[in-house]
Amino acid sequence: SRNYCVTAQFAFQENEIKLLTAEIERLKNFGCLGVSPSLEGLRDENAKLKYRLNFLKKSLQEERNKSMKSMININSCLQEIFGAAIQAAYPDLENPPLVVTPSQQPKFGDYQCNSAMGISQILLKTREQKVIPREIAEKIAKNIPANECIEKVEIAGPGFINVHLRKDFVSKQLSSLLINGVQPPAIGKRKKVVVDFSSPNIAKEMHVGHLRSTIIGESMCRLFEFAGYDVLRLNHLGDWGTQFGMLIAHLQDKFPDYLTVSPPIGDLQAFYKESKQRFDTEEEFKKRAYQCVVLLQSKNPDFIKAWNLICDVSRREFQKIYNCLDVTIIERGESFYHEMMKDIVKEFEDKGFVQVDDGRKVVFVPGFPVPLTIVKSDGGYTYDTSDLAALKHRLCEEKGDILIYVVDSGQSVHLQTIFAAGQMIGWYDPKVTRVAHAAFGVVLGEDKKKFKTRSGDTVRLIDLLEEGLKRAMDKLRDKERDKVVLTPEELKAAQTSVAFGCIKYADLSHNRLNDYVFSFDKMLDDRGNTAAYLLYAFTRIRAIARLANIDEQMLRKAAREEVLVLDHEKEWKLGKCILRFPEILQKILEDLLLHTLCDYLYELATTFTEFYDSCYCVEKDRQTGQIVKVNMWRLLLCEATATVMAKGFDILGIKPVQRM
Repeated sequence: SRNYCVTAQFAFQENEIKLLTAEIERLKNFGCLGVSPSLEGLRDENAKLKYRLNFLKKSLQEERNKSMKSMININSCLQEIFGAAIQAAYPDLENPPLVVTPSQQPKFGDYQCNSAMGISQILLKTREQKVIPREIAEKIAKNIPANECIEKVEIAGPGFINVHLRKDFVSKQLSSLLINGVQPPAIGKRKKVVVDFSSPNIAKEMHVGHLRSTIIGESMCRLFEFAGYDVLRLNHLGDWGTQFGMLIAHLQDKFPDYLTVSPPIGDLQAFYKESKQRFDTEEEFKKRAYQCVVLLQSKNPDFIKAWNLICDVSRREFQKIYNCLDVTIIERGESFYHEMMKDIVKEFEDKGFVQVDDGRKVVFVPGFPVPLTIVKSDGGYTYDTSDLAALKHRLCEEKGDILIYVVDSGQSVHLQTIFAAGQMIGWYDPKVTRVAHAAFGVVLGEDKKKFKTRSGDTVRLIDLLEEGLKRAMDKLRDKERDKVVLTPEELKAAQTSVAFGCIKYADLSHNRLNDYVFSFDKMLDDRGNTAAYLLYAFTRIRAIARLANIDEQMLRKAAREEVLVLDHEKEWKLGKCILRFPEILQKILEDLLLHTLCDYLYELATTFTEFYDSCYCVEKDRQTGQIVKVNMWRLLLCEATATVMAKGFDILGIKPVQRM
């Protein structure tokens, strides 16, 4: 009886199957009666309909099988149940408030429906009916449909509906998780998501400012991929523009045989600074740099080769960072959109949106005081032009249903203007296509100022990662893990896991909208809400079954045969916490705030500790230390906890280890 949990999504397909079946019967009758002038045509139509019917039946069965394996979002189930109850209790009420949340205290049940107060206010405002919320709550409770998850409801206070879940329902969901693994809830139609993140500039090294976009963007991609979306990860590199004129001119002077001998550019940052200094101080060099830009943009082969050489040096350096952080991304820089910019300008001109201002072509977007400059007075294009071209390509060529730009908060007004221009010209409807700016704050040093080196320079990202590796190894050696606990290979794996995991988690565990203070000491602390604590907790959980000589095969067998008993209050608390995972993911898919997942994993780890301290999983003889009893259902709770934590780590881009 999963009436309000799973089957609603299949209603449309089932209805289409009924209609197709009826249509096939109708065609059979036409064929028998000889009504159709073309019997062959009828047979073709009949065959098409049968093919469509078989396809739909197969598709429906596959979706059903997938949904039976998926984790159920209990909050969504309860919302559907209470939505039906409110509809039955107040059928004439349009869009009544539907508020279902987990209870904060066990005495208030497992969940609460707090819709009665809102309905009371609506009845007073729209119908001038004064009904106390408690009466409304009682009426809703009486109309709750039959379902498999609610044990009982209680009315509390002014009109809160406290919901108590059935233990057999929770137990069954945990067993399903153990048998099928962590499967995402069904999402319906598979949508395409385009995520723009990282986006460093060619000829400049990645610095700490690129850290947040890279980490947040990678994690968002992993989440949408896990949820079943088709994800396109794009690196909008700054690989085109006037700066390449000075770089190519400097390349010609420093390595005149660059066309035949690959130039040994070791430090591209220093190379960039040298060319910039010459550009600012040498007038002849400056003129030649502008000529180089013209020749590059006209696709002169020698200048394209010089441009590629410079880009390749940067790419190799960027890839070192992406390898360390386990980031997968497709390069699609500004140069990719260069040929499209002429058509973008023409489209805005043809639709009457372009004005000429002091030789520039600008577009004013309603609601935004600063116009977009799409052509400069010298005829060149701008970032506005390339960003508009990128937006159109992602919407119209890539057919993105959801576009996410993981870019710092400082670009907020610019991006909102670009998005509004896309709507204005008719590229997308925000009611159909979601275009979002996932903004983030800056990384601060422990002095609460922008994170810099002691000399005041921007912190290079590769230096930061190497420092993380060093400090992680120091931490492991301080705890003497290198002496008696871990082999050299395990020590190296733990070092990498802790170093990069802590850097990622320190970023992701903060609300991305806020600035955050970067502190190696805090992120490597194995107490509190840190990756170090969670990774250590995970290895401890995984070790419980291993130390009891219970292997994976035995756990799988037990998952199919054992009933998970949830009689102890800490067992019950842990079981419910594990099953909140789909709710957490659904919330993040909506608001793109990944710190919610970090908070949940920390809550899960601390809830597990409460359970482990109160409930014996493995009982031993106090004198001999021999195992006398294994409480298998509790080991299964350990396994379910670890399984969910592992998937959470995977979404965050953190690699746990079996031994730490």
